[in-house]
Amino acid sequence: MPAPIREAGAEGAWGHGLHQLSLDGDGRGPAPVRDISREPPSPAMRKPSSDGPARMRALAATLPDALESGYRSGRELARPLPGDRPKFVAVGMGGSGIAADLARCVVDAESRATLSVVRSPDLPRSVDARTEVLLVSYSGNTWETLAAYDAAGRAGARRTVVTSGGTLLDRSESDGVPVLTVPPGLPPRSAVGHLLGGVLGLLDSTFPESLESRVAHTANAARSRIREYARTRGPAATLAREVGGRLPFVYAENSFVPLARRWKTQVEENAKRLAVFDEVPELFHNALVGWDAVSRTDARRCAAILLEWSEESPLVRKSFRYLERILLSKGVTVARATLPSDDRLEALVAGIALGDHVSLFLADRGRVDPYPVDAIVRLKSSIGTPSPPPATDLRRGRTGRRGTE
Repeated sequence: MPAPIREAGAEGAWGHGLHQLSLDGDGRGPAPVRDISREPPSPAMRKPSSDGPARMRALAATLPDALESGYRSGRELARPLPGDRPKFVAVGMGGSGIAADLARCVVDAESRATLSVVRSPDLPRSVDARTEVLLVSYSGNTWETLAAYDAAGRAGARRTVVTSGGTLLDRSESDGVPVLTVPPGLPPRSAVGHLLGGVLGLLDSTFPESLESRVAHTANAARSRIREYARTRGPAATLAREVGGRLPFVYAENSFVPLARRWKTQVEENAKRLAVFDEVPELFHNALVGWDAVSRTDARRCAAILLEWSEESPLVRKSFRYLERILLSKGVTVARATLPSDDRLEALVAGIALGDHVSLFLADRGRVDPYPVDAIVRLKSSIGTPSPPPATDLRRGRTGRRGTE
């Protein structure tokens, strides 16, 4: 075994396998003890197309502009709900559902509204005329969201649609349901800025103060950070090297769990590999037992990414340090990614941008094309659910098979 890595940082020297990442710095540091990703890729892996990686990086760079555009559109479309505690239920799958989930990171902590996220065609029985249901489907052809659209109508709930086209747009126009239209032609996961901004705009009046200035500040900060994250020696590339070929476990405190989920799904869709996410402190009531029992041989095949925020509670911070010690004692590669800014929205968007770029660097290391999601297209074809045809009508968002969320 090579000698343990020891790197000086804000808390002194760290032991084997741990690396601290600053989301605003250059992220330079030593490679992990063993980098499995240097092994030859599986023959089953698709080599990247000539433009797939570049297209996904270009789309990742549009996050700040998309956030601002979506927010403005959502705010213009918003309708006040009666009562002191307006109730919203967002329905969405995949890259569409995660946008509403990410909005909850801010809504739950700062707004007087309640926002629930449903990843199913079935709505809760509590949905009624006092509920606004947000039907979020980027393609407009997601069968679960279409079924929920009908269910919300039967329940007498107010409906707002967020989509780029498809059947959902057709139905909402026919029914006179308000629609927040977002630009077509994107992979659903790359529309996160438009969708997240749109949901926040729709709920803007439920915050103590409008989010307008914070969204603008967050977008400006994200532009400079994304330039850093895109660098081959920046923090995203460094974190991808730390993970290597290991199975990544992404951990966040409860209010940022949707961000951990976003990292997981981006690794799966962009890098074409499995990932896991979990939350602190919940994992100490279950997953801790698993980590205690795992062998060191198996543990060395894992990497843990700790998404931490400066404003988390002291008890949560102590929980992270305890988890870190357990993982390091097993030989797990551990990296801390501290979300920048004490503003929750700015920290969230920075975390989205970092995770997107980490997944793209992992795709590079695995020699896979991050753009296509062929397995999802095969599923849609197999079970006969609506899937958008190749490009024919840009207004309807019919621009190829990039997934149908």
